[in-house]
Amino acid sequence: MKTLIQNGTLVTASETFTSDILIEDEKIARIGLNLEAHPDHRVDASGKLILPGGIDPHVHLDLKMFDTVSSDDHYTGHKAAAFGGTTTAMDFVALEDKGFDYSVDVWMKMAEKAAIDYSFHMNLTRFDEKIAKEIPSLMKMGVQTLKVFTAYNGRLRLDDGSIFKALQIARDNGMLVMAHCENGDVIETLTAQALAEGRASPIWHALTRPAWGAVESTLRMAAMAEQADAPVYIVHMNAGGEVDMLQYAREHGIKVMGETCPQYLFFTLEHLARPDGAKWICSPPMRTEADNARLWEGLTQNILQTIGTDHCPFFYNGTRPIVHEGNEIAIPGKELGRDDFTKIPNGLPGIQDRMPILWTHGVNAGYITPNQFVAYTSTNPAKIFGLYPKKGALLPGSDADVVIWDPQKKIKYGVAQSHQRTDYNLYEGWDLQGYPEKVFLRGRMIVDGDEWKGRRGDGKFLKRGEGEIL
Repeated sequence: MKTLIQNGTLVTASETFTSDILIEDEKIARIGLNLEAHPDHRVDASGKLILPGGIDPHVHLDLKMFDTVSSDDHYTGHKAAAFGGTTTAMDFVALEDKGFDYSVDVWMKMAEKAAIDYSFHMNLTRFDEKIAKEIPSLMKMGVQTLKVFTAYNGRLRLDDGSIFKALQIARDNGMLVMAHCENGDVIETLTAQALAEGRASPIWHALTRPAWGAVESTLRMAAMAEQADAPVYIVHMNAGGEVDMLQYAREHGIKVMGETCPQYLFFTLEHLARPDGAKWICSPPMRTEADNARLWEGLTQNILQTIGTDHCPFFYNGTRPIVHEGNEIAIPGKELGRDDFTKIPNGLPGIQDRMPILWTHGVNAGYITPNQFVAYTSTNPAKIFGLYPKKGALLPGSDADVVIWDPQKKIKYGVAQSHQRTDYNLYEGWDLQGYPEKVFLRGRMIVDGDEWKGRRGDGKFLKRGEGEIL
């Protein structure tokens, strides 16, 4: 099967140029002007941009939390991703008592319904000598990343000594450690004090997780990475001070990389003070307008490396069903914590929103260039996580994950346009300009305007090897 996309403008992480692109079966076969071919299908991309499919390095699907589960699974979340221009998503495997093999197998079974390509990171939430010896086996499974936490005492957190040993093991085996950076001790203390004083509304979720805890933990992780001579990737950077620490560490030659998410560019802790503040509860929390501005500077100045979503949606009111794909569905959600912020499921929808929101408010607003947009949302994640140039590239031989992007299309965005399986959208009523028109996964069109052409089970698991340090 051959598809010829003609007259488009290709946008990569480094170049912008007019070209045709020939797809044969699942791969990009040729790129050039006036390609001579006898395709089965022709697509006229005049006036449109051609981008590599987006890669979301940070999502949570089918995630159990607080007596419920995130409302998107590996089909519904992937479908939503595709409508937003994302063709690869990376989820996190929960470490079960039965070990790495068993844990990965559990998530592989849940992902059998995947609609786009996918990969996994491993949450390293326990550490002992047995686990230490088994970590290298993850590479044979195609999982090259370990996620550690400096928060969630007694549940997910490792002590610094164990994190340091994990960094050494990763260094010796071509792996990468990702880190959730907050100060767990401070959080536990402030949370207990707030509840004792009857302070249980959503705003206290943010007030008990101070930004300075994220800042000092980021620098601490960078320092441990330097002492272990190992790279580290800081997830969901949310505070301006974290950008400062990232810049400082990188200027001193430390192999540290940083990710932020759209929610930290646009919202503040004041959103949690609203009557519907539970909608904005995630961990780490929103910060201030000054933090928003510094994060944008981090993107403009190429201090940060990627933009993920930390997509982990829950219903705002799970007692009221919504209609999704013609069926009524209701899943317990943020109403579980109506009287106690510590019981509100932590997480937000975002997997579909990421690229359209960033195009309008990042590219069109002049914060980032179209090439930076491609780098942050596709090429850099592919390089860091061992997928490039199979993914994240418009090159002969790359997978034909292609987005035809209409930079002129205007849309009033919100829950009615979103395919994320939840009952609200953070960007309700926002006016957007620039949106995916057609999306191809390995050469097969899965989104055509408003029409879904994808299928359950079409997504493939991506075994990853050693990535690059950017």
